[in-house]
Amino acid sequence: MKFFAALILISAVSGCAINGTYPETSDVSGVARCKVISESEIAALFDRWNQSLQTGDPDKVVANYATRSILLPTLSNKPRLTPAEKEDYFQHFLEGQPSGKIDFRFIELGCNSAVDAGLYTFTFRRTGVVVHARYTYTYRWDGKQWLITSHHSSAMPEKM
Repeated sequence: MKFFAALILISAVSGCAINGTYPETSDVSGVARCKVISESEIAALFDRWNQSLQTGDPDKVVANYATRSILLPTLSNKPRLTPAEKEDYFQHFLEGQPSGKIDFRFIELGCNSAVDAGLYTFTFRRTGVVVHARYTYTYRWDGKQWLITSHHSSAMPEKM
């Protein structure tokens, strides 16, 4: 009997690798396990994104986004759904040499997901323009890393 139980367990674990589910995000019964993360680790994801802006390379910025994700940017009326659309937006955005700073944030942690929302300020080194905006990032753990699944940014309606 123990042999059959072990055989079933081995088959289930092997099946996870074959069907694309990862042991770090689900157990052998297929029940999702939550990736443990702290608010400070979620806050660091903005720093990772902001550092990718500093490279000036739109591909490095887009690498922070899940393939299936949405960008609702501050400086464009067009929602960006595909990696190519996001790359196009960031190619133009990066021309101003932006750098972001969080002014206020609220983080909510979930099971393999998180939300970071608040206020940030962008300074464009090339022109000296400063933009105060509201933001929301939603993140999802994909079994290997945290990626942005939605990013909304809008300029503040009133001057600060």
